[in-house]
Amino acid sequence: MNLPIYNKEGKKTTKKAELNDKIFSCEINEHVVWLDVKAIQANNRQGTHATKGRSYVSGGGRKPFKQKGTGRARQGSSRAPHHVGGGRVFGPSPRDYSQKVNKKAKALARRSALSDKTKNQLLFVIEDFEYKTPKTRDVKNLIATLELDTKKVLFLTTEYAPNLYKSAANVYNVSVKQDISFSTYDLLKANVVVIQEGALKKINEVLG
Repeated sequence: MNLPIYNKEGKKTTKKAELNDKIFSCEINEHVVWLDVKAIQANNRQGTHATKGRSYVSGGGRKPFKQKGTGRARQGSSRAPHHVGGGRVFGPSPRDYSQKVNKKAKALARRSALSDKTKNQLLFVIEDFEYKTPKTRDVKNLIATLELDTKKVLFLTTEYAPNLYKSAANVYNVSVKQDISFSTYDLLKANVVVIQEGALKKINEVLG
């Protein structure tokens, strides 16, 4: 499969980019995509939530009232869960939410997400470029020329491009990742993926 290559102004050139069918035209495995995204979101959880059970609440060292003669039910501590100021029953405690997905499954998930973008014509290939200085206007003009103003755009760069990162930082719904450092979640979160030629070559090497 071939796609036209655009220049950094967003205009179509006469060059064509060849896409690896194993990556960009593979059978989409929705279940593996779901597994990978679920693991990514779970791994982002801190798991530091906690509440105090009755053994951690201060106070309540003696009986609230005597055992017999009051007409009330016997009580051993004022910090029992059914008392005001008492501990919480079965409250959350710190835990590790991390999940593991094997490398082959993660690669298949990314290939499936890329194939879905290609199938729906939501993938663009652009020439390698880096701005000399950070300018938000340059990224806005590029997106406007490609008619992606209302889309969530993911840029995949050939190498670390600090000026492009800074230029896109203030543009709503635009994110930048270096070549293969994107995740399945990044692809699904974006409406459109714009790949530089060098990044496309790297993706073909790693995922192909």
